[in-house]
Amino acid sequence: MMTANQLRAARALLDIDQRQMAHLAELSVPTIQRMEASDGVIRANVDSLMKLVSALENAGIELINPGLPSSSGGRGVRLREHVANPKTRNVRQPKPSSSRAMERTR
Repeated sequence: MMTANQLRAARALLDIDQRQMAHLAELSVPTIQRMEASDGVIRANVDSLMKLVSALENAGIELINPGLPSSSGGRGVRLREHVANPKTRNVRQPKPSSSRAMERTR
């Protein structure tokens, strides 16, 4: 089980937005938005949840659920210490620049 707060925290650790999370998990942006808008535990079909959890784990996120070892108990997320090559590194897209911005830099 995963909560909406855990999903938002995981995205923050990875420094990605909802669009990038949807791309990593091979889900739609509205699906990610609905998951994050959930009250407490995310309610979604099993396939979508499995894709989401798998994408987060591949990116280096470790989900901490109640009953698992943690210093103070409770739910949370953490970035694994030794992540060789998280798939999120190639997700960031450069922001398109306007022609005016290009003219100002010349």
